[in-house]
Amino acid sequence: MLIAITTATGQLGRLVVEQLKSQVPTDQLVALVRTPAKATDLGVAVREADYSRPETLAAALAGVDTLLLISSSEIGQRAAQHRNVIEAARQNGVKHIVYTSLLHADVSELSLADEHRATEETLKSAGIPYTLLRNGWYTENYTNSIAGALAGGAFIGSAQEGKISAAARADFAAAAVAVLTSPGHEGKTYELAGDDSFTLAELAAEVSRQTGRDLPYRDLPRADYAAALAGFGLPEGLAQAIAGWDVAAAHGALFDESRQLSRLIGRPTTPLATTVAAALR
Repeated sequence: MLIAITTATGQLGRLVVEQLKSQVPTDQLVALVRTPAKATDLGVAVREADYSRPETLAAALAGVDTLLLISSSEIGQRAAQHRNVIEAARQNGVKHIVYTSLLHADVSELSLADEHRATEETLKSAGIPYTLLRNGWYTENYTNSIAGALAGGAFIGSAQEGKISAAARADFAAAAVAVLTSPGHEGKTYELAGDDSFTLAELAAEVSRQTGRDLPYRDLPRADYAAALAGFGLPEGLAQAIAGWDVAAAHGALFDESRQLSRLIGRPTTPLATTVAAALR
């Protein structure tokens, strides 16, 4: 059986490939990437596959049995890009597509959800057995901001007291590996989130505890938070989007207590304190 992983040089893709290599012979793995020269260190076969260039996808998917379709990072282009991949998979006889969607994509108020919903509908109409991995937020989405928060003297956001059920990126990679390497997942949808949830105030408290610094959380109105992000150099559209995601988190869009992720990977998800400690090393 040949397993293909798209965007294999991305942060999630690399983790998936590395974990798969410990469970599957490397000659049964193929990394699909936009720029093959960046994938020479993966230790598996590499094929060019550009979501926006359908002419690259037929050869990339030749002989593939199972495809992990990791969602594109190009917001606004995702639905069309994913449709290109799914159509190429259909034409090449791919037997199973595993797609990394968004937590509660069918009802989520996150602006990201629209393109995931569209992709899920494309999958449902393609006639290929599929599995939906509806991933919640990566804890690293927040811990990557620790250095900036320490420099600025506070975490800022607009999530109020919203609970965020984040997990480490490696946990979500392990879920993908579990589905790719075991039977019985076709037709299933998994809502994947961390075992434990935290508010941004609790995140700030954990960073304070580990650093010995007094790092408060300052909740801002959406417009003020977006303006602050733009002031840090983020493009205006992205700043507005991030602020909107925080507002959605305040309304519960990133909360889930079903513990489907830990059941799927067979262990507890990585605690917040562990991911914070890794970011501080």
